[in-house]
Amino acid sequence: MGRLESLEIARKAVEAASDKLATDIVLLDTRGVCSFADYFVLCSAESERQIDAIRDEIIQRLKKENVMPHHEEGNSDSGWLLLDYRSVIIHIFALVQRDYYQLDKLWDQAPALVRIQ
Repeated sequence: MGRLESLEIARKAVEAASDKLATDIVLLDTRGVCSFADYFVLCSAESERQIDAIRDEIIQRLKKENVMPHHEEGNSDSGWLLLDYRSVIIHIFALVQRDYYQLDKLWDQAPALVRIQ
């Protein structure tokens, strides 16, 4: 199987997050406004346990496609977990941290390709 394209990686992450009941899922096309990633996936979780479940589901789904994260930052305790797939950056937030950091507003010039409330 060939390497997944960036948009396919991002869409699989959105599907995985949705399957684990993440809320306020957004897929941003950052190619025109960001030099280090093509797409951002932002989503929220209601508990540390759910943050871990979302992370695990995304990693497992992409691993099945032979796509491994380049880097991971944060943890469920901090309320913000980042998965770096080079061209796709996935942010999993606790509700309070999502509101505090407001990445949606910071990257508001990037078109939203998917928005799932």
